[in-house]
Amino acid sequence: MQPQDYGPFPYVPIRDRPKLVWPNNARLAVWVIPNIEFFPLRRGIPPQPGAPAGAPPSVRAWAQRDYGNRVGIWRIMDVLSKHGIRASPTLNADICQHHPQIVRAALELGWEILGHNETNSVWLDALSPEEERQTIRRTLTRIAELTGKKPLGWLGSGLAETWHTLDFLADEGCLYVADWVNDDQPYMMDIGGRPLVSIPYSYEINDAPFINTRLGTIDEFETAIRRQFDTLYAEGAESGRVMAICLHPYIIGVPHRIKGLDQALSYIRAHDGVWFATGEEIVRHWLQSGATF
Repeated sequence: MQPQDYGPFPYVPIRDRPKLVWPNNARLAVWVIPNIEFFPLRRGIPPQPGAPAGAPPSVRAWAQRDYGNRVGIWRIMDVLSKHGIRASPTLNADICQHHPQIVRAALELGWEILGHNETNSVWLDALSPEEERQTIRRTLTRIAELTGKKPLGWLGSGLAETWHTLDFLADEGCLYVADWVNDDQPYMMDIGGRPLVSIPYSYEINDAPFINTRLGTIDEFETAIRRQFDTLYAEGAESGRVMAICLHPYIIGVPHRIKGLDQALSYIRAHDGVWFATGEEIVRHWLQSGATF
């Protein structure tokens, strides 16, 4: 993608699009995205959002994140299994090396795995073009080696991209990307004539900025999930919408927060016309519907 003032897609207001119909006439497609991340102990981690990275080993900050992989992700798996929801985790490829048990458990649950950099300590916008290309390729290849399937979806760590990212993702055969949090429906990108779908992700219904940066409570996060759902569900009566619930095991997976996720999902589950789906299922149905906006 060349530097430009607007994205590689047309501006089509949501009210000017054809009606979007989900399977079984569902109003809303809901996908749940745990971010399963790895932070090397040898790299410093900021003690709080916005602060510079501390000198390694950043024991407290690192251990908080490690808690998510040792304990939190298993709580999330239990809650989602209780509600019969298959997640679409974004995965740092280094998890395959250090915590393959998580990946195997996700596969057993029928989860769809997306690429999410090699480590969360190195974002794509900090790399040279060739380093970025190789990072994306290694990430997708390493996940495929353990899971048997090359990821079709991508979320950049920190939602970070460069002018080259979309081209590299298209080169690797990715079907969709979740970095562009600017819509409530999928839309088609044009990457030099190669299609790449943008799927709605969220920086709002996302426990990391909500709790870590905005200092929201779990009760406020649960309320935000419910209100987000209520609005999208009502709008979905006219044309289908997508709702993303974005999670981090070290945040939502601690004992005093996990019940908030459970209760929010119970609320959504009590409504008819909701399609819990994986990212690939949402994108493939959207493509099959003939939508091009």
